[in-house]
Amino acid sequence: MKKLFYMGLEPYEGRYTLQLQDWNERVFKEQGIDYTIVPGQTLDNSKAIVTGQVLDAHGRSYFAMSQMMNLVKMMREGDVNSDSVIFFEDMFQPGIESLPYIMDQVPENMRPKVYARCLAQTIDPDDFVHVWGMYPWMSKYEKMVSEFVDGILCASEEMVAHIKIAGWNTELYVTGLPFGKDEVNMRVPEREYMYDRRSNRVCFAARWDQEKQPDFFMDLAHQWQLTHELWSDAAIPPPKTEFAICCGGPLRSNDPKLLERARELEEIEVIKVYENLKKDEYYNILADSKVLFNCALQDWVSNTVSEADTLNTMTLFPAYRSFPEVFANNPEQMYIPWSQEDAMRKLEWQLEQSVPPRWVGKVSDYQNETINRTIDVFQNPIDTKHKRGGNRYRNVVSIPKY
Repeated sequence: MKKLFYMGLEPYEGRYTLQLQDWNERVFKEQGIDYTIVPGQTLDNSKAIVTGQVLDAHGRSYFAMSQMMNLVKMMREGDVNSDSVIFFEDMFQPGIESLPYIMDQVPENMRPKVYARCLAQTIDPDDFVHVWGMYPWMSKYEKMVSEFVDGILCASEEMVAHIKIAGWNTELYVTGLPFGKDEVNMRVPEREYMYDRRSNRVCFAARWDQEKQPDFFMDLAHQWQLTHELWSDAAIPPPKTEFAICCGGPLRSNDPKLLERARELEEIEVIKVYENLKKDEYYNILADSKVLFNCALQDWVSNTVSEADTLNTMTLFPAYRSFPEVFANNPEQMYIPWSQEDAMRKLEWQLEQSVPPRWVGKVSDYQNETINRTIDVFQNPIDTKHKRGGNRYRNVVSIPKY
C-alpha cells in the first residue's frame, strides 16, 4: 500500500463519529502512512441526528454520496491506482456500487484494493435495520458489497461467525473497534479519577431504543430503590444510588412507550436523565460514576465500553453475543442475560468496590490498537494474523485476548 484513501463518517457531537477521524489520523501520522481524507458534505451544521437511528437517515446518504463524488473524481484524475487502498469506515456507503462499475472497466494498474468495516446490520437479527423492515434490500446490498471488496473488517470473532452464516463472499479480518484512548484521557481532569470521591452512579449510555432493552434498566433501577433504599432496614441508610441515562442529544426512542416510562420514573426520581451532553460533559459524568450498565439485545463491542474502561469506570454487561469474548469470560463484568437477580447481585458487588478491579483498562487497551491492526491488514492482507479464513476463527477464540 502506497497510499490510503480514508472514507470516514459524518461527524455527530453526541456520537464517536466526531472523534473517529482524529483517532485515525493520529495513527496514520505515527506510522508514516501517506493518506487522503476523502471529504464529504453535511446537510447542515447541526451535527445531530434528526431522522432515524444510529446515523441520520438523510445525512448518511447525503454525506456518503458527496464523498463518492469526490472519490470518483480522484479516480478519474489518476490519483488512485493499484498501489492504493480505499477504506470505508462503514460498509453502508450509498454510491459504493459505482466502484466495481468503474474498476471493471479501467486497466488493472488503476484498480485499488477496497476494504470496509462491518458494524453489524442484517447479520444481527436485533439490529435496527430489522426493526425498520430493511432486511429484504439491505441483505442484498451487503452481499453485493462483499462480492467486490477485498476484505471486511470485523469487531469480534462472534461477528465473523454471523457473516459466514450470511454467506458473504470476501476475506474477513478481526481488528476490533477503532478507539483513541489517549484522546479520551486528555478530556478529563485528573481529579475525576479519585475513586473514593466518585458518585454512587450507574450510567446507561446506549440508545434509548427497543433493541437496547431500556425497560430492563428501568426495572433494575426501580427494584434497586425498593430493596436498597426505601425498604432498607440497615441501621445506617445506604448511600443513594443514581441510575442515569446519558444522551448526546435529546432523549429519543423508536418506541414512544419507553420515552413515556422514562419521564415518569424521572419525575419520581428513580432515574435521572442527562440530555444534550457534549462529549466532554459525558466523560466527566462517566469519570465520576462507578458503573456503566448495558442490557442490549443488539451491541457489538461498543465504544461505550472503551470509554468507561479508559476512565476507570466498571462495566456490567450481559453475557450475550460478543461480550463473553470482549470481557474474556470475566464473571465480574457480566450477568446472566436478562436475569434481574443476577444483574442486581453483580451490581451490588461492583458498587462496593473501593478501588478499580484489576481488569479495568484491558478492553480499552486492546481497542486502542484497532487502527494499528487495520493498517496491518492493508499492508499484509495475506499473511496478517488478523485474517480469519476457513475454520481458523473457531480456533482463535480459545486464545486469551488480554
